[in-house]
Amino acid sequence: MNSLKVLPGKLNGIIHAPTSKSQTHRAILCAAMADGQSIIDKVVLSHDILATIGAAEALGAEIDILNYNKSEALTKLVVKGKGRLERKRKTIDCIESGSTLRFSLPMALTTGQAFEFTGRGKLPNRPMGAYYKIFREKGIIYETDNGSLPLLVKGRLSNGMYKLEGNVSSQYISGLLLALPLLEGPSEIVLESPLESEKYVDITLNVQKSFGVKIERQAYERFFIEKQNYKPANMVMEGDYSQAAFWIVGGLLGQGIEIGGLRKDSDQGDKIVIELLKKMGARINESGNNLKVEKSSMKSTVIDASPCPDIVPVMAVAAALAEGTTRIIKAGRLRFKESDRLRATALELNKLGARVMETEDGLIIEGLASLAGGVRVWSHNDHRIAMAMAVASTVCEKPVIIEGMEAIKKSYPDFTKDFKKLGGKIHELNMG
Repeated sequence: MNSLKVLPGKLNGIIHAPTSKSQTHRAILCAAMADGQSIIDKVVLSHDILATIGAAEALGAEIDILNYNKSEALTKLVVKGKGRLERKRKTIDCIESGSTLRFSLPMALTTGQAFEFTGRGKLPNRPMGAYYKIFREKGIIYETDNGSLPLLVKGRLSNGMYKLEGNVSSQYISGLLLALPLLEGPSEIVLESPLESEKYVDITLNVQKSFGVKIERQAYERFFIEKQNYKPANMVMEGDYSQAAFWIVGGLLGQGIEIGGLRKDSDQGDKIVIELLKKMGARINESGNNLKVEKSSMKSTVIDASPCPDIVPVMAVAAALAEGTTRIIKAGRLRFKESDRLRATALELNKLGARVMETEDGLIIEGLASLAGGVRVWSHNDHRIAMAMAVASTVCEKPVIIEGMEAIKKSYPDFTKDFKKLGGKIHELNMG
């Protein structure tokens, strides 16, 4: 699938949310460090998750993929760990997954062996400075291409104190939290400024707890890590709020959608999408693990994106059709994702007829009654831009062609299947 033609037609129906990519990354890697067999159930086998499976195998785990539920594209993983990590392959291809890179890198450095980390797309150029600073402090030898991948590392992490800024990606903190229990003595992570994405760290700590590793923390400022052993566990992955956000907005702008599989007590930071949209006037009813989203008229608001950067593109779609002017702030990290998401969101929504202006760390969106469409837009090879454009296209006055729709394979391979299930009118185009 290279391009998708979306015809006007509002979404409506019942859907089950795909399962959490964030939780799955962590579960695979914890299982790889456990001594014995773990089962990770209801996994969406996206390109990012395949990257983490490859990393876990390179670090010594054996993983069997059982595709037992083809109707829902869900997979069961059987992970056999040895209670320690060892080098089975020198090169770890992280594909385009920042989580895979930042989680598996400190894990590899518990082995004392040399590794090469590679990637594709924009991943080679995504920031890694927080780790490079630690490497220099801890005597880890590393070589890069002017700070970019490929990255060669050699050395062994030592237990002790690790200092980080809290406004860097929480993936650095999660990577260290995953690896440090394997070291010979106690360690401490100290954050020298407030942590911005604490919910992602909560996901890490809770998955670790499921695998028998408990880490004490003092607020979100200091983390105390003792030497511990990961134990095998069986986990069922929960529904993903960051992916469900596309259907929530689609239902609000369309004719209503019911979404199943979303835990009300989830630790996911992107769960805040419900609160943000309700603040804008959305009618969303929560019942157990289900959401019922009704067609709603919305008003502008101010959105602090620091705890929930992944939902910005689809929140921008909602804001483009809300009354008044919405400001999205504290979203500067989005410039270093699979695309510069602030620029891509503004550029492509404006092609559809929206009024979006970039700021240094956010967006200013003047809401309109409708979007014109009738144009070609581009995903920028970014899964979240592709899906946001698909949702926006449903409420355009004229058909829209989305180029680069294959980007959805990074996180939600069945997006177009579910889009059709909800009444989305699409034609797949192969542009050669």
